[in-house]
Amino acid sequence: MDIKRITSALLGFPLVVIILVFGNKYIVDVAFAVIAAMSLHEYFNAFKSKARPIIWIGYIAAALIAFIHVFPLEHAITIVSILIPSGITLLFLHVILTDMKINVKDIAITFFGICYIPLFIMFIPLINGMENGKIFVWYIILAAWGTDTVAYIVGKTLGKHKFSKISPNKTIEGCIGGTIGAIVIILIYTYICNTYFNLNISYIYITLISAVLSIIGQIGDFAASSIKRYVEIKDFSNLIPGHGGMLDRIDSIIFIAPFAYMLLSLLVGG
Repeated sequence: MDIKRITSALLGFPLVVIILVFGNKYIVDVAFAVIAAMSLHEYFNAFKSKARPIIWIGYIAAALIAFIHVFPLEHAITIVSILIPSGITLLFLHVILTDMKINVKDIAITFFGICYIPLFIMFIPLINGMENGKIFVWYIILAAWGTDTVAYIVGKTLGKHKFSKISPNKTIEGCIGGTIGAIVIILIYTYICNTYFNLNISYIYITLISAVLSIIGQIGDFAASSIKRYVEIKDFSNLIPGHGGMLDRIDSIIFIAPFAYMLLSLLVGG
């Protein structure tokens, strides 16, 4: 494995631990607002040769993550129902005021970026704010990074059958191995949580959740690769040596987050 990749992981992981374990919900909200803004910057920059996205609206959407826990959660649906139509209206207003110098393609790419990055990322601080959220939020990280790490190892050692032209280095064996590896890692984590934190998480239920989250994470990885192929770039940036940009590092995590929120909410509710 690339030395730069290992070094970056060793330096970055403690920072993630510090934020998620020791940060209160407001610190976590701000941290993920920053991550969303950085990722959105990379996304907009990737499309600079294809379109002219309305970047300021995207950055406002990313910044709003910092205020998730300022307003009561019961008002979330009302707030979102106001913000989304308002955002679409502002985007089309740009089309009108610029006499179509900003066109439908530009605002479509902008709106997709907002849904793809800030909207998906916001579920991470929402999970962190749940009951036992500081424990549950690690299911996202372990599903994504566990899948990625084990898939890389299995793919390098046993991989023979290519999965898709979207990401030619990935193999069917690696994808299957990644999911199995993520399930094992998460089951071990669940055992630790049940034993030392007095939780009573069903191993059967968490196995199913792990499989779903791992598969969705891999879809997220392919989704990011499809964007990069369309705009003809290798990485979203060179921010993290050996990993590419922020969006390269969290492409699986952001896809997993909303599904993890739904499934873990069912677990808490049950």
